[in-house]
This record gives sequence, C-alpha cells and structure tokens, in this order.
Amino acid sequence: MRCFRLALLVAAIPSLAAVATAPCDAQTAAPVELRILAINDFHGNLRPPPGGIRIADPNDRTKKIMVPAGGAERMATLVNQLREGHSNTIFVSAGDLIGASPFLSAMFHDEPTIESLSMMGLALSSVGNHEFDEGKDELLRMQNGGCHPVDKCQGPHPFPGAKFHYLAASTIDTGTGKTVFPPYEIRTFEGIPVAFIGLTLKGTPNIISPVSAAGLEFRDEADTVNALVPELKARGVEAIVVLIHEGGTPTGDYNECPGISGPIVDIVRKFDRAVDVVVSGHTHQAYVCEIDGRLVTSGDKYGTLVTAIDLKLDPVTRDVVSAKADNTIVRTATLAKDAEQTALLEAYDKVAAPLANRPAGSVTDTLSRVPNNAGESPLGDIVADAQLAATSAGANGGAVMAFTNPGGVRTDIARKEDGRVTYADIFASQPFRNQLVTLTLTGKQIKDMLEQQWLDPKRPRILQISKGFAYAWDSARPDGDRILADRMSLNGTPIDPAASYRVTVNNFLSVGGDGFTVFRDGKAPQFGVYDVDALDIYFRIHSPVAPAAADRIVRIN
Repeated sequence: MRCFRLALLVAAIPSLAAVATAPCDAQTAAPVELRILAINDFHGNLRPPPGGIRIADPNDRTKKIMVPAGGAERMATLVNQLREGHSNTIFVSAGDLIGASPFLSAMFHDEPTIESLSMMGLALSSVGNHEFDEGKDELLRMQNGGCHPVDKCQGPHPFPGAKFHYLAASTIDTGTGKTVFPPYEIRTFEGIPVAFIGLTLKGTPNIISPVSAAGLEFRDEADTVNALVPELKARGVEAIVVLIHEGGTPTGDYNECPGISGPIVDIVRKFDRAVDVVVSGHTHQAYVCEIDGRLVTSGDKYGTLVTAIDLKLDPVTRDVVSAKADNTIVRTATLAKDAEQTALLEAYDKVAAPLANRPAGSVTDTLSRVPNNAGESPLGDIVADAQLAATSAGANGGAVMAFTNPGGVRTDIARKEDGRVTYADIFASQPFRNQLVTLTLTGKQIKDMLEQQWLDPKRPRILQISKGFAYAWDSARPDGDRILADRMSLNGTPIDPAASYRVTVNNFLSVGGDGFTVFRDGKAPQFGVYDVDALDIYFRIHSPVAPAAADRIVRIN
C-alpha cells in the first residue's frame, strides 16, 4: 500500500500511527520525481481559439471572465517553461488532437497539427473519437506519414508522420483481432518503469461515421485497463497512468473539482487499484480532481491549458507515493511565441492564405452555435438553410427540407469590426467537409427520425432544420413519443405520414451517424456539393447574413 494513502488513514486514526508509518519511515532513499505535462482536445487549434478560456474572476469569484489563451506558438513556450528544472518529464495527451479543426489544420488533413505537436516533444497520446473521423487508414497515415490518398501532398513539404506514439488499448481491428495501435507504452525514469495506457470512450462508434467505425470494435474502458494490469505487473510495473478520452463535468474553476459528474467518475471507480493517475478529456472541461483516491485531470480544450502533474515514485516499491497537478493557462498576453512553431505555421499559411482569406460575405451580428432551450441555434438554422438552397433545384436533388447534426456545427461565425467573413471563417464552422445527400423519406419516417434525437436522453442531439419546416416536442412525454405529429409542418402544411418528401442531410447522417438510423432507409439518394461549399455559396448570395428568430423548433414543458 502506498505511503500517501496511509497518511490519510493515520490522520483519521491516530492510534495506528506507529504501525502505519513504519514502512514509510524505513524508506530512506529519496523518491524519484516525474513531471507529466498533459493536454487534451486540441482539435487542430494552431492559432488561439476565439474567446480563449472562461475562468472565475480572481477579483470576484461569483463572476466569470474570458482570458485570451491558446495557440501552438505560446503552448510550445509554456511546455518548455514547465520542463525547466525537472530532470524527468514526459509530454502526453488524452486524445482528439485532430479532427473538427480550424481551416489552417483541416485544409491539410491535420498534418500541420501532427507536425506542431511532434515539434513540441509530445511523446504519447491516446486516440480520441475524432482521431477516427476519416477512418482507420487515415489515422495510420497520421502516425506513419505519407501523402493523402486523394488530395496528395498539399503542404509545403512532405508529411513525415507523428514523432509521438498513438495508443489504443480498447480499439480492436476485427480483421486481425489486435489493437489498432499498442495498448500501452512503458517509459523508465531513473530505473523506475511507468506504464501509460491509452484509450478512447467505448461510445465512439455512436459519434463517428458508421463507415469510419466499420471493422473496428471499441471495448469497455475499465475492463480494458483492468485486463492489462496483470501483464504490466508481470513486467515489473507498479506505477500506472491512464490516458483516456472520456471525461466529466465539474461545477468549479479550472483547477478545482466540486461536484464532478459524468462517465469518468464511474470508470475511475471501476479501475483496478493499481491505476494511480488518470488524464482525461472529451468533455472539453478543465479540472483537477481526486476520484476514488486517484488524481484525475483534464485540460479544457483547444490548447488553452497545459496540465503539469508531479509524481513522486518510491525507488524501492517503484510505485507512486504522491501525486498533484496544476492546470496552467496558455496566456497569449504574457507568453512569447516559439520561433520554430511560428516558422512552421507561416510555411503552411503561405499555401493556405489565398483560399483562407478569400472574402465569403458578411454578417450583421455573430451567428452563434449555442442552442436555445428547444435545441435550435442561429448558426444551425443558417447551415440548414444553406444545405436546402444547394439541393432544392430538381437537378440538384429536389429537396424540400434539410437537417444537419449539431456536432457538425463546430464554432460561431463571429462578427468582426467590419462584418466581413472569410472562407476560413466559413470552414471553421463546418470543418468536416461532408458531402450532401438528398434522399426520400415518408412523413412517418421523418417523425421516427426526429424521435431518435433522444436515443441518449442525457445527451439529446437536436438536429438543426431548414426554413419552412417546423415541429414541436414535449419533454414530459416518454422516449419515442416526444414529437407532436400534428405540430409537424412544411411551409404551414401539416406533414402527411404517408407522403414522400425529399430531404437533404450530410453523408455522416445519411449512413446513420449519431444514431439516426432512419436515414439509412431513405430512397433514391443523390449526392451533391460539400457542406462547407454550400455554406460558402449561401454567404456569397445572401450577405449580409443576419441571425433570425430561432422559432422553427418549439419545446413544450
């Protein structure tokens, strides 16, 4: 048993002090110190994300403030600073380094992000769900390098692949029965082995395209980790760190953990007691927690934080005897830019700039992706309208309505001083580059499809809908019967359950993405332009674009 856990017992039962502290006092060798630097959910944000990070106001903790933060140039500087004075360090990640990325990274299939983080000295990363956005083979290319099979080599130099190693303990290639990447890696610090296990959430197949998930199995998180413990112990490992792309939601500030909830809580409680530290992600939250006696951390999103985890390792037992962590903000106002990172970004900028800076149109106000109480957002409405406009002509599919998934609308289109919107702004809001598909559904199928928005009642996925279509849903009604059939209408005319309607969705939804399996039954599919191109065309025709009243979806109760 570890000394730092015994200390808690001694404090609670003083009479046991003489017995309980003896093993600790007998260990005279100085502990080995290890600093782990960690990030999660970077999502290709090579430049600082709009808004930075939201934290409690130091002068009034009842209020929140936004702190400008993030970007690869400042992150690299902070990582180097946090390494200083620590002879044993390792830089790791809990997944979603790539995918749903801004234009500069996404245009090059996230090659710049892989290069940037490799240059920073990232050593290990778990896979996240977004690592699989373009499928297993593309993720293998991220690791191994080489040109994109379709777009070829677009960057300023050949893509070398990642210098860090991806870990995928729970992701099985069903064709081989083996993990897609190694399940763990053991690193040795002053003779003490430390195992890093990496894995993503078991629900990954439900949030990536079924095409991308084909041939892969995503196993239970805790069962996967626990099954590896005997193997690691047989190799002499006592110190175990889990890098997991799953997380929770706390109620406190970025270095706190009051009232944390979410999947990570139960997962950690199920872990074998041999697991010492958990670096988590996925929920885009920031926290430093103790869950079931283990240190559990998460570093927000988009590169706004770097987590510094300090461990002390017993040279005799080779186990962790203490663990603490601190989330440090990547402050753009005070951190200098790293010259190597600047040079890398500028090299890609030269290739990307002509398209990125091309004017797309303008907005009268910020188009927010944040939904209202019914699940509808101003930007979601515009995206759906753009997809309908691109496919409404008979030759283009003859669509009368369009639906888009909220997870595909990634960031606001913010109003700048002059209101101008560039192609890069458009792309950032629709970075997956999904092709539009128009297919035929009956009115009954449309209702059944809308009921699938609550497949996960704790996390409903309310589709964004195009102008002309409207419906109401009742939160008090049971799953499978929330949609009010008599409140579904198209241009004021009730939806006929037996009638056929041409409906546009993206190809992610068309194959059942996000659990919308009804779309797979659609008839006469016709493929159209890419979603980002539809939005770009819409802006060029309809600018200035203004947010409209979000009244297409009505929530009752």
